[in-house]
Amino acid sequence: MGETVPIVEGEPAPGLTSSAPSKYRVWSRSDIANRILAGENIVIHRDRVLRVPHSWLDAHPGGDLAILHYVGRDATDELEAYHAKDTIECLMSKFIVGRVQFSDAAAEGDHGAWEPFVPPIMSGWRFAPAKGTGKAEGSWVREAQALHSDEDSDLSPSSQILLIAKDSPALQRTFPAAASVPVDQGPNSPPAPTLATITPPPSPLSLQEQAQHSAAYKELHEQVRAADLYSTPYLSGYGPEVVRYIFLAYASYWCFGRGWWFPSAVCLGLLWHQLSFTAHDLGHVGVTHNWVVDRVLGILIADCVGGLSIGWWVDNHNVHHLVTNHPSHDPDIEHVPFFAITPQFLTSLYSSYYKRIMTFDAPARLFLSIQHKLFYIVMSLARFNLYANSYVFLAKTARSRVFGRRKIRGGRWSWYAEVCALTFFWSWYAGFLLRKVAETRGWAPALGYLLVSHMVASPLHVQIVLSHFSRSTADLGPTESFAHRQLRTTTDVVCPDALAFLHGGLHLQVTHHLFPRLPRHQLRRASALTKQFAKERGLEYAEFGFVEGNREVRGVLRGVAEQVRVVGVVAEAGVREAMEKGRGKREE
Repeated sequence: MGETVPIVEGEPAPGLTSSAPSKYRVWSRSDIANRILAGENIVIHRDRVLRVPHSWLDAHPGGDLAILHYVGRDATDELEAYHAKDTIECLMSKFIVGRVQFSDAAAEGDHGAWEPFVPPIMSGWRFAPAKGTGKAEGSWVREAQALHSDEDSDLSPSSQILLIAKDSPALQRTFPAAASVPVDQGPNSPPAPTLATITPPPSPLSLQEQAQHSAAYKELHEQVRAADLYSTPYLSGYGPEVVRYIFLAYASYWCFGRGWWFPSAVCLGLLWHQLSFTAHDLGHVGVTHNWVVDRVLGILIADCVGGLSIGWWVDNHNVHHLVTNHPSHDPDIEHVPFFAITPQFLTSLYSSYYKRIMTFDAPARLFLSIQHKLFYIVMSLARFNLYANSYVFLAKTARSRVFGRRKIRGGRWSWYAEVCALTFFWSWYAGFLLRKVAETRGWAPALGYLLVSHMVASPLHVQIVLSHFSRSTADLGPTESFAHRQLRTTTDVVCPDALAFLHGGLHLQVTHHLFPRLPRHQLRRASALTKQFAKERGLEYAEFGFVEGNREVRGVLRGVAEQVRVVGVVAEAGVREAMEKGRGKREE
């Protein structure tokens, strides 16, 4: 493992200064590799080495995966996009244990380039610390097997690492003979990750060019700050929003009081649709920019009025933003058996977020073969899936947040607040509204009220998938810069200013993904800067009209559906051939 690097404690460094104080020891790349393999969470911020304790993984408001996906990587752009300057200055400084010297790969900017490692979590490894200790004591657990690309194509580049089950048949196809199994892969792999595990495969990207993109993105971020775009326009921005919310809520109430169930359900669905945009803003701490205030408001809107867990949404959405469109890691594209936007899902991939296999079985074959035809039907009922995800998340986190000993920021009170808020939601929605309709008109109209109110809110789900379903799902490895990855995997939806309220800022997803804390009413101004940045860097800034975007998404779904049918035909032919061979042997 090599010589242990002594931890040098010192005074907190300033938040966004270009370098760490010289009193911090310089860590070599091999030093950092050894620490990672020993189970420590080492992250690079500018030229600083951050060692994140395992106790902080559960306490991190953004979830543990947001940190684990950046172990061994330069996370400067991500850290500064997702955290306010005060947070970096006050909290992250206490994690500094050293500094690094970059290579000279960058031709411009105040930094060179850090040659990244592959985070163990992205190869299927997770470190389980020993209970009762705050140190990096414990053992490695293999959750899944890494499946490396054996080709170099747009769909499956040489840098790609997907996760599959440890005993997946895909291993036999990839490694047909024991001699061809790399030392850290296959059924006889070692009990812990090795240097080969965290060494990135060859990347089609230039480390120098990505470092230049990163330096240019930092300049863009400074332009956004200088333009005061982080200021929330409460009156001009959220003023009209609040008026809309009050109007829709009152209209639903007024119609309900007169027995007009259908208009009442429509107005309630429209209210949910509109409120979701503000819940999204609050989850990103993009309204008041105060975590506690935004979380309380988020619980009131998402849980009390919408019946969805804001805690689940934040946990899920943060991961989506950081590993956008990665088939094994982004929960927002992991919808098997209903949707698959890349043939990679036909390998029964493992999800590091859901910690389960997305099995490509008979039901999946059936649904995926006609997914382009079922698209709008499934989208119309998508809110029910959000309920399930919300409540499963709260059930799973009850032990750590309510009964656990570790301090999680707002974990205990927010968990209780969400449970109470959701109880209140089902009391007024099911206990009063649906029950009242059932008593007055019968259960069939009550079911109609349920479906109409949920289906009217479904354009939100269509809007969300338009931003990513038609974009690249290739894994270009840890060499890829933050800005390059977000532009490659995200698209805008073009719409006139007068209709922007229908999209709630989600039509400007490219800029939102680059600056997730930015108030959505400032996104249009920021998008002009982003487009100029993309043009100067030679990067694609994708945008489609709403109709064209729908056509693109359905085209992707149709393409995968056709491959599913081909797989079915091949499998059927194989079975028929095997049966004929067996019949021939019996006749002999």
